[in-house]
Amino acid sequence: MDKDQAWLLLLRIIRSLVVGFIVAVSIFTTILLWTYLYPFIIALTIAYLINPLVNFLEDKTNAPRSLAVFIAIMLLLGAIIGIITLLVVELIDGFTYLGMQLPEHFRTLISYLENLLTYQIVPLYERITSIMNTLDATQQQEIIIQIQNVGANIAQSGAELLGDVLNAIPSYLKKLPNFATVLIFSLLGTFFISKDWYKLSLRIKQLTPSKVAESSTSVFSGLQKALLGFIKAQFTLISITAFIVLIGLLILRVEYAVTIAILTGAVDLLPYLGTGFVFVPWIVYMFFTGNYFLTIGLSVLYTIVIVQRQMMEPKVLSTNIGLDPLATLMALFVGFQLFGFLGLIIGPVSLVMVNTLHQSGVFKEIWDYIVGKTTSS
Repeated sequence: MDKDQAWLLLLRIIRSLVVGFIVAVSIFTTILLWTYLYPFIIALTIAYLINPLVNFLEDKTNAPRSLAVFIAIMLLLGAIIGIITLLVVELIDGFTYLGMQLPEHFRTLISYLENLLTYQIVPLYERITSIMNTLDATQQQEIIIQIQNVGANIAQSGAELLGDVLNAIPSYLKKLPNFATVLIFSLLGTFFISKDWYKLSLRIKQLTPSKVAESSTSVFSGLQKALLGFIKAQFTLISITAFIVLIGLLILRVEYAVTIAILTGAVDLLPYLGTGFVFVPWIVYMFFTGNYFLTIGLSVLYTIVIVQRQMMEPKVLSTNIGLDPLATLMALFVGFQLFGFLGLIIGPVSLVMVNTLHQSGVFKEIWDYIVGKTTSS
């Protein structure tokens, strides 16, 4: 290797280190900004989302931008409160119905437990006792010790679970004042950012180098398109889930089928709970109350919902985001392995960001910088 090649290799190593340092500093800065300024990042996101509505109100009503921003925020809050109110009303109706039906179901459950105890548990206990009497004292003592260990483990696990639940309630209650503070700062931040949206945009463009601004605009446009596609994909998936649940419940002739279908579609967004939050307790209750028709029907419906979700998610995400279905499936699996159920969201979003950076030419520009290529103007 001659001196020129060695010097070129050294420059490439130095440039690679520079790129790595910039990436590390960017990640650290992003984490730091989110830690201390997340209400204003939320405000920036909300301001961006309501900006088309603000422009529409400003153009159609000839109102000052500050008034248009205030009206847009009030409309957004009104929509959120209206949806929450509708859900609360539906839940109240559902709980009222349960309040009328639960006493009868409870009596049925008690009757079932009595029959189970009389005809299943007691004969089983007598059979086990007779078997125990045929064993010698050492074997009997060993079995008793193992049963005590199992009981102690179950009791400890139950106590730990109960303690975690009881400790979690005060911690969540303590977060309410912080939530209210974040909400107030986010709304105020949204107002001021949205009011001066174009002034701030112009100032940022003036302070940003033209090459960086051009690349950032391309990346931001791609991320915006992908994010909207991701939201559309999630809405499509929960709509499909709600529709399948609605059809299934109507076939099973379950009351409040529409309310249950909407609730199931909503919880389908939750990473850890999903549709099992509705179906699993329901199926277990139907089984113990002796309603085997609904037990089988709900089990079949739950299986269909899970299977269609797993089959449709890669296809729907790839269609709306513009990614290859296999790549989307791999992103879902890798995200699940690294982050659990939350990775089912993190994986596709990360893939979207990487794909957007690639399509925007950012990776190519970084590689050209490392190898020392110059772009002709």
